[in-house]
Amino acid sequence: MKKRPDKRLLGRRERIDLPALGLPGVVAKVDTGAYTSAIHCADLHLAPDPATGQPVLHVRLLDPEHPATDGQPLAFREFAQRNIRSSNGEVQARYVIRTVVRLYGEDFETEFSLADRSDLRHPVLLGRALLRQGRFVVDVARRDVAYQAERRAAERILKASGSPDGPV
Repeated sequence: MKKRPDKRLLGRRERIDLPALGLPGVVAKVDTGAYTSAIHCADLHLAPDPATGQPVLHVRLLDPEHPATDGQPLAFREFAQRNIRSSNGEVQARYVIRTVVRLYGEDFETEFSLADRSDLRHPVLLGRALLRQGRFVVDVARRDVAYQAERRAAERILKASGSPDGPV
């Protein structure tokens, strides 16, 4: 009988990496009330691919904490459109993409709805689908649990290797 991996702890807010989007260390709110994760962007529009004629979703990724990506244009050839219920109970038609989230040094592919989160504190929200996939539990009294665990692991590796540079 195969043993299920142990559950891992996340805080109410976590620093995550979104490697496929070129975003390291993004602050994300962990939201057990949301099923789908969400990421802040603007200027969503469809345009046909000149070579194939297939629709391509174009967005501008907005993240004030990462000035290099603030307004970075992105294009997605694979996407869906679904009705998503927002926190205020309103149903909105949103585009949904799949991308990788890195937590505890492990990559998880999950869905993100694309939404204007400019009036919200965090540009990224992590929902229950990701929490279930990674077998995460949430301690609302803590923050950056996965990020701190990764830093401690990196420091242990550096010490074990005898590197004179110390922690990064």
